[in-house]
Amino acid sequence: MFSLRTFPARKAATSLSVRCVTLSPRAFTTARNTKVSITNSTLPLRRTSFLHHSRLLPLQSSRSYAAKSSADGLIEEIQDQYATARDEFEIATEETEKKSLYAEGDRAAAREELDKLKAMYDSALMGENAEEIRGRIGHRIRELDQAVQALEKAGTED
Repeated sequence: MFSLRTFPARKAATSLSVRCVTLSPRAFTTARNTKVSITNSTLPLRRTSFLHHSRLLPLQSSRSYAAKSSADGLIEEIQDQYATARDEFEIATEETEKKSLYAEGDRAAAREELDKLKAMYDSALMGENAEEIRGRIGHRIRELDQAVQALEKAGTED
């Protein structure tokens, strides 16, 4: 092992650690109650509270995380479909800007995925968590719907 410390310094560290490990419990108690001089002040060595097992706080048997609402499963499914619809929209946008042969088919695919998304969203709004679902993802669906409509309008103008 390579060390930048000199041999006596490395040897001193070993002997100090050996002395600490080999102290008997009585020697430790004696050493604990003595005072140590630190820059012109004396502080008693004291065992901290974490060493006293009687003072430890009991561990909580369960952690308190935010509980998942019943709408979370529906929202995850809708978000997956949103990601798919968004990808199709981005592909359609690129193809429409390039005025390629695939632009019309890609716009139709984007509209199809958006319709699936809106159907999922509308069926989720019929459930008991309608307000939570509307508040969490409704604005993104409306934005995507408006963007697809604008894309279709731009495609028909060309």
